[in-house]
Amino acid sequence: MNRFKMIILVVLVAVMSVFAQKPYRRGTTAANFLEIGYGSHANAMGDAVVSTVNDPSAVYWNPAGLALMRQSGVQFMMQPWIAGINTTFASAGLVLDRYGTFAIGYYQVDYGREEVTTLEMQEGTGEHYSANDYCISLSYGQRLAQWFAFGASAKMVASTIWHSNASAVALDLGAIVNTHFFSPTGERTDGLAIGMSISNYGTRMKYDGMDLIQPIDPTPSKAGDFANVDGQYRTQAWELPLIFRFGMAVHPVVTSNQRLTLEVDALHPNNNQETLNLGGQYEFTVHSFGSFYLRGGYKALFMEDSEYGLSYGAGVLYRIKGMKNMAMKIDFAYRDMGVLGSVNAYTISFLF
Repeated sequence: MNRFKMIILVVLVAVMSVFAQKPYRRGTTAANFLEIGYGSHANAMGDAVVSTVNDPSAVYWNPAGLALMRQSGVQFMMQPWIAGINTTFASAGLVLDRYGTFAIGYYQVDYGREEVTTLEMQEGTGEHYSANDYCISLSYGQRLAQWFAFGASAKMVASTIWHSNASAVALDLGAIVNTHFFSPTGERTDGLAIGMSISNYGTRMKYDGMDLIQPIDPTPSKAGDFANVDGQYRTQAWELPLIFRFGMAVHPVVTSNQRLTLEVDALHPNNNQETLNLGGQYEFTVHSFGSFYLRGGYKALFMEDSEYGLSYGAGVLYRIKGMKNMAMKIDFAYRDMGVLGSVNAYTISFLF
């Protein structure tokens, strides 16, 4: 009966994603760099990792995944984005057996330098401006029971465009449940995993700064009064991109040196329609060396006019000989962005 209920739940989630109601509120949130997705492991799996993420990138996907980390570690990612935009991600997690896992994360988007032009100087003023977005998060994950993990993140989000800036604070919450269902070994860790998270629940962002100050004439029809009074544009406050993720994962193949993971995630954002992400990972372990990974996925299934598509990648985990519990992991991901081209992501991790 319980297994039947699980199947019905999966079907309902899929139906809800297909029959999402319009309007989708596209373009109604700020700080949309929070939706890009960080970590080559997840990117290669079509961003479908909310119920299985178990490395420092959990600070972005689901803070409950920090409780699944077996070792402390640090992670660095470089992801050249579209149109000359660059994104970077760094995170570190410290595993304390009795107290859970504490982590810090930093992700940033650099939009590059652009030439300043005006109506009078359309060839450029000789100045350049830049734009940057970044987020700093403090996270914590803990197993409240052998089968249940919970996590939370507190985040500071900021955006800068030349001399104007905006900021906000936000909270992420997540949970992961491990069950015996569909487990080929009978162990919870190999059974159906259910994960959920809510990201970017916080204050609104409102830009302010000297670039919004312009000279105005309050009474243009009168002569002899103040002609150049400082006036400031009043910008509107915008919501952050709130995302609810719900995912399920199974492990149809589990042996002493092989493991296959399949996952489906349903997303409900506040600025677009509901979608599904699909992903899979095959892990092959060489006990005297480490592990090899092959991954694939599809992002934003059922999204109208989506430029997302197939993704794939690979990784290798090398356990350093002569150094107890020390390991290095390298991951690569390729993502198809339709007419926008493709995106590659490179991640290196150190475990200790």
